[in-house]
Amino acid sequence: MKDVEIIEAKKETIGNRAKARSQVKGLKLNQIRVAAYCRVSTDDDEQLGSFQSQKLYYEQKIRANKEWINAGIFADEAITGTMTTKRDGFQEMITKCQDGEIDLILTKSISRFARNTVDTLQYVRMLRDKNIGIIFEKENINTLDMQGELLLTIMSSLAQQEVESLSQNVKMGLKMKMKRGELIGFNGCLGYDYHPEDKSISINEEEAEIIRYIYDMYLQGYGTTTIAKRLTEMGKKNKKGKVYWRTDGVMGIIKNEKYKGDILLGKTFTTDPISKRRLHNMGEEEQYYIRNHHEPIVSREVWDKADEIRKKRARNICTETTGNRERYTRQYALSSMCECAFCGGKLTRRTRASGSIYKKYVWQCMKAVQKGIKFCPNCKSIDERIIQGAFVEAFKLLAGNFDDVLEEVLQSVEEVQNNEEDLHRMQQLKKDISTLESRKSKMTDLLIDGIITKEVYDEKILDYDRKIKVFDERRKLLGNSVKTKSEIKEQMEKIRKTLKKNEILDEFDRQVFDIIIKKVYVGGYDENGNIDPYKLTFVLKGDSSYEVPNARDKYKKQYRKERKSKR
Repeated sequence: MKDVEIIEAKKETIGNRAKARSQVKGLKLNQIRVAAYCRVSTDDDEQLGSFQSQKLYYEQKIRANKEWINAGIFADEAITGTMTTKRDGFQEMITKCQDGEIDLILTKSISRFARNTVDTLQYVRMLRDKNIGIIFEKENINTLDMQGELLLTIMSSLAQQEVESLSQNVKMGLKMKMKRGELIGFNGCLGYDYHPEDKSISINEEEAEIIRYIYDMYLQGYGTTTIAKRLTEMGKKNKKGKVYWRTDGVMGIIKNEKYKGDILLGKTFTTDPISKRRLHNMGEEEQYYIRNHHEPIVSREVWDKADEIRKKRARNICTETTGNRERYTRQYALSSMCECAFCGGKLTRRTRASGSIYKKYVWQCMKAVQKGIKFCPNCKSIDERIIQGAFVEAFKLLAGNFDDVLEEVLQSVEEVQNNEEDLHRMQQLKKDISTLESRKSKMTDLLIDGIITKEVYDEKILDYDRKIKVFDERRKLLGNSVKTKSEIKEQMEKIRKTLKKNEILDEFDRQVFDIIIKKVYVGGYDENGNIDPYKLTFVLKGDSSYEVPNARDKYKKQYRKERKSKR
């Protein structure tokens, strides 16, 4: 057996290895470069006072130790600890550690360092690999002296649990305030001034005139793009104080219930306390609607009329295949009606020769526009007037064969319009609303008789009011649908009379187009199988169709004459 000498291990402390490194880097013997990290999570006066105290405490502590040299006091003021990526001071400290400029870190507690277990362990391991220790004073933990990570894991998990518990308490407190009708999370609103002392809002008359102008223009039929352009030209300032208006900004004002004196609380919610990601509330959390909360800028009638117009112009529909919400808009006569026959994508409207006398509108495959022509190489842009002209010609031919084709189309549309389902649903919703109102009345009786407490009463009434609001909105939407169907019936009757008098369309009519046409396919193949990018196929609502091969050549002579007349 060989003679083996055992050299006993000496417990390594933070200072031993740090001292060795300090000699290499030209520091004085026995000096350790010590940094401190401190943080407060809110910006109130009490917390900020604690913040300054922490910095002063660590400066004095490092100065009092002759073996320590101050490598910097890193701090984050009024920043959450749940995500280290949002803390500039923390990230600067870690960078200096990676550059070899820090030997030891002091911090008050694990919760001050990070309240996310994953982040805590990640940074501790990374620094320990570089022989950089962290001292958590409250828990009395030294990451280099530890035999394992169990204690640190437990303590950091408790810190994270504390955040989650605190978040739940805060969320519950906010809900109670919203139930009482208190204004929570108000971020400012053009037309109103916010008063933090009593959390109330009052009308700012100068800004309110802009709001009234927007509603007036919208009710007159102007779109949000036109209104935004007008406001910019007039030099009107938005809520950020800039003379710059966008379409979505104008639409946000039209949709904002505050301008009729109501307020909806709980429009957004936080998914979790760690990522703090906020989403629009689409039913995942409770919302609280308060009527007549403050003085309105526009009347309830004006707001409701604008909302009715908005819903007619753009409405959300649910597709049966995927369940995803799809934006459905009919800003132009051909919007959402034209489909590429090659790839199945929608066509989008584009402007050519803008600003010249040759300006024109064309429709082109959206896939080719967004991703590039290689994704739909056979498609071509087609003049809007060609599609409209082809429809007029197709209608003339269909009218000549009225009894066989067009009558089938009109009957098909009438069958849809005569469907009584919407009326039945409206009646059922009225019954549901009446039932809820009756239950509300019974709850009042139970409260008066002392059978239920005020807290239970308030919770039940709030739930009933929320359901009544949802049912009432559905009822209004169905009412608009029934009204629209009635208007279509009247228009169809006019079409019948026009056809009986042999009065054929001389120009494109959007109402006639909307009633008769289900879809327009742009592109396709001719009889010989050759690619025809300008082929138009009009699919009628009776499921019959009418094809116009090479539509561009048929109508380009007419438009050449128009262009010559403009010169």
